[in-house]
Amino acid sequence: MIRAAWLLPALPFLAALIGGFLPRRVGSRLPAVVAVTGTAASLVLAVPLLVQTAGRGGAGETTHVIAPNAGVGVTAGTLANGLAGLLTLVVCVVALLVQLYSVEYLHDDTRYPAYAAEVSLFTAAMLAVVLAADLLVLLIGWEVMGLCSYLLIGHYRQLPEAPGAALKAFLVTRVGDVGFLLGILLLGLHAGTFRITGVLAAVPSLSSTTLTTGTLLLLLGVAGKSAQFPLHTWLPDAMAGPTPISALIHAATMVAAGVYVVLRLYPAFAAAPATLAVLGCLAAITMLLGALAALGQDDVKRVLAWSTVSQLAYMLGALAVGGVGAGAFHLITHAAFKALLFLCAGVLLHETGSVLMSRLGGLRRQLPVTYTATVLGGLALIGLPPLSGGLSKDAVLEAAWAAARGHGPVGVDRWVGVLVLASALATVVVTAAYLTRLILRTFHGEPRSDFAAHEPGRFMRWPIQLLALAAVLVGIVGLRSSWLPSWLGVPDERLSPQAGMTAVALALAAIGVLTVGLSWRRAPADDPVRFLGTRAVAALHAGFYLDTMQDRLVVRPVLRVARAVSTADRVLVDGAVESTEPGSQWLGRSLARLEAGNVQLYLTGMAAAAIILAAAVAVVS
Repeated sequence: MIRAAWLLPALPFLAALIGGFLPRRVGSRLPAVVAVTGTAASLVLAVPLLVQTAGRGGAGETTHVIAPNAGVGVTAGTLANGLAGLLTLVVCVVALLVQLYSVEYLHDDTRYPAYAAEVSLFTAAMLAVVLAADLLVLLIGWEVMGLCSYLLIGHYRQLPEAPGAALKAFLVTRVGDVGFLLGILLLGLHAGTFRITGVLAAVPSLSSTTLTTGTLLLLLGVAGKSAQFPLHTWLPDAMAGPTPISALIHAATMVAAGVYVVLRLYPAFAAAPATLAVLGCLAAITMLLGALAALGQDDVKRVLAWSTVSQLAYMLGALAVGGVGAGAFHLITHAAFKALLFLCAGVLLHETGSVLMSRLGGLRRQLPVTYTATVLGGLALIGLPPLSGGLSKDAVLEAAWAAARGHGPVGVDRWVGVLVLASALATVVVTAAYLTRLILRTFHGEPRSDFAAHEPGRFMRWPIQLLALAAVLVGIVGLRSSWLPSWLGVPDERLSPQAGMTAVALALAAIGVLTVGLSWRRAPADDPVRFLGTRAVAALHAGFYLDTMQDRLVVRPVLRVARAVSTADRVLVDGAVESTEPGSQWLGRSLARLEAGNVQLYLTGMAAAAIILAAAVAVVS
């Protein structure tokens, strides 16, 4: 199966090609069958790949030279190991459930065939990133995901905010991708190969300057794709797209790709302590920033979007302190409970037409399945053991605690561990607070609008139920502390959170739950975070105005420069060309007068020219 791993991205790519060329008159049934079949076939292949790699410890690489070169050639192929096996299964499961969910969610959408094909292409691109054996092939999948995100976020063209959100996501992530490309070129050219195994094998021979510069450039791309400070502002606005796409982007593709690249190239990052320190600082800022911003949102989807920003920082924070297994563990568990929460939000929008908490309330009686699933997903996100998120979050905290005590891997500074641990513990409180607020304002209390909501049909309900089961059970891979690290090739690491750390995390989460819960009980009709004050809540709602600052400091100056350049081009360049028109016309008219048909005038002109020429020769000689 390892040698046939290329089929996993190829099948959804084929489904995207077929679906993209289907005529519009065929309706939605055939495109749905094509899309679901392509992703389901990849899932069928992902299971034996997981068994062979993670289960049996197998690994393998295929290489096909596509651009031979005397220096550094370009190859194509797959690199399958335990990490790739786990992630392919996660991507295929979430993508298949999203495709099934979308069949009912978008059943009356005239653009569903294009949507289904784009989701298939999105899935194929992520699988190409996961399985790529060459950094340049990985880059292709990376960029195709950016294109698909642009198309899917802007799917609802009738929404005024959708085109801007799609363009913003495309441009902000492109900023990071410039650094990502330069980092790949720098590492590949110095290593003498773009093959991932070759680059990692060359790490000991590369200078610290090359490693630090290359990994920092890669980190710029990771920050863009995984929505880390300061390139995080695109992700909340991406909620303008269909909710199933939000689930796919936030759980298994796009934002997960950045974390995966750090995992894939971790030996290179570990050999650059300065890069790990920068990664730790970015993660510490982003995890608390995202959680606080989530606390001030009224839109359920934006709460979950900011939550994703925060939880991705948890994963990267774990990697910054050397917790490879902990970071990968949280990446896997997060895919289950965050996809679940987004699909539950999709039910709210589908059944009520709104995801604004200020308009909802009292829905637990009308949507009992969705309510139960949301509570399970929320508890997993808060980090309640033995739910999956509780086990993985505690593993992250334990990795940061070990680094803070100086027991982390070589190259990880203690101050980085202290910073990540302090921010992670504070984020536990805020995470519990915003999830409690979301559940209470959405499902409890009295209805604030007259909605005749009911549970959706089976194609929307079954994915939610399966993901709810996964949110509870996926954490089982961490119950035995050696399983996941051995699958990932880091056998020296152990996922074994201590009882003390778990108790501290639970106590902090209880503070967040009780603070919001008691505030809500005093006035169920009001926002339970009103005690923070109007200005503070407004700042949280605006994400601390970082988007506004970005607009004033970057977007507007760039637009002014662009307008100035456009004006200079129009006035100076075009003006210089256009100003030659009158002179050319005058010269043409003057020469035209000389062609009057008078032979005597022509002979006189020739004689005068001959005399002038002879005089000039005489003077020169």
